[in-house]
Amino acid sequence: MRTTLFRLIGALEIAGGLYGVATMLYRLLPFGAHDSVIALIGLALYGFVLAAGIQLVAGSEQGVRMSSWAQLLQLPLIATPMFSYALHCGAFVNVFATLQATPRLGIDWHLGTQGFLLAVAGPSVSRLGINLLALLSWLALRLR
Repeated sequence: MRTTLFRLIGALEIAGGLYGVATMLYRLLPFGAHDSVIALIGLALYGFVLAAGIQLVAGSEQGVRMSSWAQLLQLPLIATPMFSYALHCGAFVNVFATLQATPRLGIDWHLGTQGFLLAVAGPSVSRLGINLLALLSWLALRLR
């Protein structure tokens, strides 16, 4: 069971990491100043997640440690007018609270996707949350 679960986590990391690397390389092509810096950071993050997934599928102990860090990087969802950060590789199940006059809880999910957001700005309505899939994957890797 553990091997199957680790291979599933690794497969999502490999697929999402590869998709993310390709997307970040495409974003680097215009060589704009601000977007290129964000794309380089995204390329490094997706490269790390891709390497972690490969190591995890290979069954190495280093892969378990790297994948734990990769899952922690995907855990927070922060979108405020001052700062925004989100990362997901392969799939996500986001549970979030929209902070406005009357706070609302929400859930959003998708499979077969990647996404990276890092900005010194954001939406007018703040949103804070966590990626439940990343949390459960991190717990599975941690409690091996």
